Amino acid sequence: MSLTPPISPWNPEPLARRVVMITGGAQGIGRGIAQAVLGAGGCVAIGDLDVDAGKACLAEWNRGGDAFFKRLDVASERSVAAFVAAAHKHFGQLHGLVNNAGPPGPHVPPLEELDFATWNARLASLHGAFLCSRHALPALREDAGAIVNIASTRAHQSEPRSEAYAAAKGGLVAFTHALALSEGPQVRVNVISPGWIATDAWRAPARRRTPKLSKADHAQHPVGRVGTPEDIAHLAVQLLAPSLSGFVTGQEFIVDGGMTRKMQYV
Repeated sequence: MSLTPPISPWNPEPLARRVVMITGGAQGIGRGIAQAVLGAGGCVAIGDLDVDAGKACLAEWNRGGDAFFKRLDVASERSVAAFVAAAHKHFGQLHGLVNNAGPPGPHVPPLEELDFATWNARLASLHGAFLCSRHALPALREDAGAIVNIASTRAHQSEPRSEAYAAAKGGLVAFTHALALSEGPQVRVNVISPGWIATDAWRAPARRRTPKLSKADHAQHPVGRVGTPEDIAHLAVQLLAPSLSGFVTGQEFIVDGGMTRKMQYV
């Protein structure tokens, strides 16, 4: 037997026949990930509060049974349980979960003006990741499942009046490595922390527009441009595919064009 390591071919469809659930999957980064999963040979179950956006995805993709949509409120355990059950019934199996859904804006009133109910609601991305993972894990454990959480570079740096958003995203990073240890080796768990991602062209059709970005906006990034949903989606596909990332779990990946490595002097 030869001890020479062989040259292994790359699978052009690393998610072939694998089913991935994506929360907040009808717009923005979520939709970018859903389209990348389809392009990688997989099937997608997208959940989103915006029913019009979800229906638009199915109509524009025209993928038949490869794509499924159901309204989803990740802050409601009943809604989460119904979404996971419906996705499992539709496809018969589940291999991946992307916890992407959450409130869109980072800013809140001053802390002394912020009531507990509003604070709690602003943690929806963290609560949703817990609920969706809780209900999806039994199926994910059956076949080398993977969870990808979507956090933010705001887990590491902040603006004023963004305490709740930063807490939620920082919590997602910690939740990721804890869950990876609890669920390994059956399920791998990783987190992507995006920086500035322009999602204007990835909204529902009625709200879709070309991003208005200046040269200064792009120049802030060492790579020379603002990010796009595809930048996050390509990494998500890799992390979901056991053939590409089978030795990767419990890790955070910052995808921000280098901004968090750039010194900022005023």
